[in-house]
This record gives sequence, C-alpha cells and structure tokens, in this order.
Amino acid sequence: MTDARPDAASESHPDSSSDDWAPTGIDVTTPSIARVYDAVLGGKDNYPADRAVAEQMLQVMPGGRDGAWEGRNFLARGVRAMAEQGIRQFLDLGSGLPTVQNTHEVAQAAAPGARTVYVDIDPIVLAHGRAILAGDEFTSVVTADLGAPAELLASPGVRDLIDLSQPVGLILLNVTHHIVDDAAVAKIVDAYKAATVPGSGLLLAQFCRSTEPELAALEQVALKALGSGRFRTMAEIEAFFDGWEIAEPGIDYMAKWRPETPLTGDLTIAQKVAGGGLAFKR
Repeated sequence: MTDARPDAASESHPDSSSDDWAPTGIDVTTPSIARVYDAVLGGKDNYPADRAVAEQMLQVMPGGRDGAWEGRNFLARGVRAMAEQGIRQFLDLGSGLPTVQNTHEVAQAAAPGARTVYVDIDPIVLAHGRAILAGDEFTSVVTADLGAPAELLASPGVRDLIDLSQPVGLILLNVTHHIVDDAAVAKIVDAYKAATVPGSGLLLAQFCRSTEPELAALEQVALKALGSGRFRTMAEIEAFFDGWEIAEPGIDYMAKWRPETPLTGDLTIAQKVAGGGLAFKR
C-alpha cells in the first residue's frame, strides 16, 4: 500500500509549531478530538493536553500511528472511487486538521475543479484550514456541529460550494464512534443521506469492536479521556449504509478495502482498529 507520510508539519499553520499559539478564546488545555488525531499522526497542530491523550492511545495500541495512516489512505482511495463515478463535490464531515492526502487534493487531482467543504466543530480546524486553503476557490472550511444536519446543510458556508440538487460525496471518516448513542448517530447519518440525490456516495469508517484486548483498552482510553469512542461491530457499521448500494469489496477493515498493493500475511492489531466502506444512492 502506498504510504502517504510526508512531514505533516509542512502543511501546518505557520505559527502552529508553538504551544503558545491558538485562536483567541480557545481552551487548549482540554483535549480536542481533531488535535489528538493530529498528534497520533505525528503532526504539530496540537497542544500538551492533546499529546497526552495521543500518548495514552499509543501505549495501549502498538503501531497505533500506522492505524491512523490507514485512515488517510482509505480516504484517498474512497474519494478517487467517488470521483470515478462522476461525483464532483464532497462534504467532509468531522474532517479534523489538514494533513496529507486531504480530500480536496485527492478530488482535484482526480477531477480538476471538484469542490470540497470541510466541516469540524473545533475552531482551530477553521484557523489552520483557512491558512492552507487561501486562494483555493473550490474549497472551504466551516465550523459547525455535524450532529445538527439540517442547520449545517442550510448554512451559507456549505451552500456556497455544495449544490444538493447534484450528487455529493459524503465523508464520515472515523467520526461516528464519537457519537455514543446508537439511535442518535443512526438518525444523523440518515439525515445526511436523505438530503442527497441519486448518484451520491457515502464513505464511512469507524472504530471496530472485537475481541482483541488492545482494542478494548483503546476504547476505554477514548471514553475516559475524550468522553466518546463507541466501538461498533462490522454489522453495526454496515447498517449505516442501509438503503444504498454498497460498492465492492463491501464493508471490511480499512486496510482491506481496495488496497493499492496486495496485502500479505495477517492484519496487525492496528490494521483492525477501524472498518468501513463506500456506498452509492441509486
């Protein structure tokens, strides 16, 4: 599998290497999901509180950083697959901080002029994203709660680039496990699906429940440190795609979803952290 790991700091906010920098009014002493994920990836857009949680996760999950990078590679393959089906606009929900193989980069490489809106509840994502995306008329960043689909989809920041009368690629990458209530998360995902027209795609992955003790320990760290992290079975993950046509090879671990080179040997524990897939509305 292609390993997309150039120095994440090369795309950081110009002032973000210092723990002293933060947007006005942001409490950086409380860990943020987006910044913890950035720390796990080895980025620099994070603070001591975030790095402490990331370290706890990496202690219970050997090779956990490799698992995080599986997510970036899965994202790239999924976005390319949607572009191949003619999708030219993407809504990346709970996008986290910019790193490498970002949605807009993959989309525009596959289809020049493709539009992308990144959505995250952490205002630091907006600050860093705007610095990176300055001058890109096809991409924007919106601070919003993905748990309020109607308000989010109606917001000017989304509607300026996303035309819901045309197919859209919905992306929910490793965010649904942060909505602990099963009924609530199902309702939220269904609302986004219902707002789209035929030809739209849903790329979704989240942390998997299994018998592996390392994964059980990781779930407990997430629940205690972040207050969220509901691991779900593959069957529960597959249910998010109900009513849509699931693309080959179905719902599986991210590492096994259309790998660019054949996998050899058994999956590592880190490669079993998350599973998901891609589906289209027909």
